[in-house]
Amino acid sequence: MATKAKQLYTESGYRALVEELDYLKNTRRAEVKEDIAVARSFGDLSENAEYDEARNEQAKVEARILELEDMIANATVVDESAIKHDSVNIGSVVKVLDVEFDEEIEYSLVGSNEANPLLGKISDQSPVGRALIGAQVGDEVVADVPSGQLRLRVLAVSRAKNV
Repeated sequence: MATKAKQLYTESGYRALVEELDYLKNTRRAEVKEDIAVARSFGDLSENAEYDEARNEQAKVEARILELEDMIANATVVDESAIKHDSVNIGSVVKVLDVEFDEEIEYSLVGSNEANPLLGKISDQSPVGRALIGAQVGDEVVADVPSGQLRLRVLAVSRAKNV
């Protein structure tokens, strides 16, 4: 069996995985078990929609637990205290200027499993993330995105604030 590649996480991203796993194992599992017991009490299981739904939920919870355990086992947490403050890296918050549209944007660079562009969290593996890695204030980078090329000027780099 091939060894899985390690995935990079910020401290807060890793902590979120561990907290979700803890919730699923210690709270949600018990809730689903209770739902199954209640549904069983309704009688005939062959035509019991509540029972089927509870069993499906149990399968989803168990699958997510296995997924999280695998993610945690293959996680590498970036030591954010060792990140240089003067260049962009995972764990950095970077303010950039979209040169074409003269618009300021702020991104948090995170590992690929933590990415959420709607919240401004972009992966180090995304086109914009790859272009920004290693850049310093004043640098202009070009990211090849599906719509063409995106020119960004780095205005500020700081370390992410862990919540």
